[in-house]
Amino acid sequence: MDIILLSGGSGKRLWPLSNDIRSKQFIKIFKHGDEYESMVQRVFRQIRQVDPAAGVTIATSKTQVSSIHNQLGDAVGISVEPCRRDTFPAIALASAYLHDVRGVPADRAVVVCPVDPYVQDDYFRAVQLLHAEAEKGTANLVLMGIEPTYPSEKYGYIVPQDAGETARVACFKEKPDAAAAQRYIEQGALWNGGVFAYRLGYVLDKARELLGTADYRTLFETYANLPKISFDYAVVEHEPDIRVMRFAGSWMDLGTWNTLTEAMQDKVVGQGVLDDTCDNVHIVNELDLPVLCMGLKNVVVSASPDGILVSDKDRSSHIKPLVDALDRQVMYAEKSWGSYRVLDVLHNALVIKVTLKPGHGMNYHSHDKRDETWTVVSGEGKAVLDNRERLVRPGDVIKMPAGCRHTLFAETELQVIEVQLGQEISVHDKHKYSLDPHRMMQP
Repeated sequence: MDIILLSGGSGKRLWPLSNDIRSKQFIKIFKHGDEYESMVQRVFRQIRQVDPAAGVTIATSKTQVSSIHNQLGDAVGISVEPCRRDTFPAIALASAYLHDVRGVPADRAVVVCPVDPYVQDDYFRAVQLLHAEAEKGTANLVLMGIEPTYPSEKYGYIVPQDAGETARVACFKEKPDAAAAQRYIEQGALWNGGVFAYRLGYVLDKARELLGTADYRTLFETYANLPKISFDYAVVEHEPDIRVMRFAGSWMDLGTWNTLTEAMQDKVVGQGVLDDTCDNVHIVNELDLPVLCMGLKNVVVSASPDGILVSDKDRSSHIKPLVDALDRQVMYAEKSWGSYRVLDVLHNALVIKVTLKPGHGMNYHSHDKRDETWTVVSGEGKAVLDNRERLVRPGDVIKMPAGCRHTLFAETELQVIEVQLGQEISVHDKHKYSLDPHRMMQP
């Protein structure tokens, strides 16, 4: 089974754990054994449990690539969107990636799913059935319809022609008010969870028709000029040959703190204490400081390097415009090689804790407008400065003046404190280089 996971958005409704770099699907909040895993790790694990040979491709923005590699390694394909152009260009690009880069035949079925539903294994067994239905070619598109559990105003609705397990689609309904949603449910309507399957050639043909090409390289190079249009509007609403398959299992969209805490197995993640008068209170704390809650009801408390949230759970869904008004530097991010956390921001100075995973290294790079110093706190590895290699261990101090090309490689987990000094410290002040091991010099 080939499956495309759509991973977009910044998830600001889950601030302060999510930001412009770390989206909600990368927050490690779900208990699995003795560890915590993120939405994307959980979904990837569930797919592989149901189908160990599944080919998984994540369609995402370039800002998320490092986080995906950090959490999933290299066992997943990534279709990188150069910029945001809505779901139809994203799915067309991912389909072309599967065909042109991964060599998936045009007559092979593909399933598209969001990356962040909270579901059980029966959901992915249903995805397998959806894939098989598309393989049979009984319709150009086969959708999964979720059996509603209440008259939701958050979802669009699919109205099937009959009550069969798989049925022709009669019509679609936009997100309604509660009264209209109740009427749709009484008519047998299903939630549209954004899950569908098709033969790869079908979307490639739609890309040629609506975007002018289905060639991966051309789509990638001209992506910024493609029309912003959703897959539903561009394809689904105009397709007469379409079926829907019912799914009656557990399914939750964890887009707000209120819904996310409903799925949390533990009331406290990180350092936190609830006294016995607290009721329906959750703490998610990424800081090295304890959080104590007393006498609270229906409250979520979340703390990270980016800020602290204390909110009534029902009000937590209204957070986005308030977060949009905040103008702060991102204080924590995951990279393919590890992670960094900003410890202090001073005038013309930045102090960062950098953690590199064993066997990983940074890009070889330089800066024009700042000097940097590394102090090794723990672990062992090697530093390369202007093609000169040296071993590093706890207590070592390495200085990189502006213009010096430098990188770090970790043999064990390596933690360093990085101090940046300069009149203009910016993420844009960075030049990347290839590192030629044959030109390396010993100290």
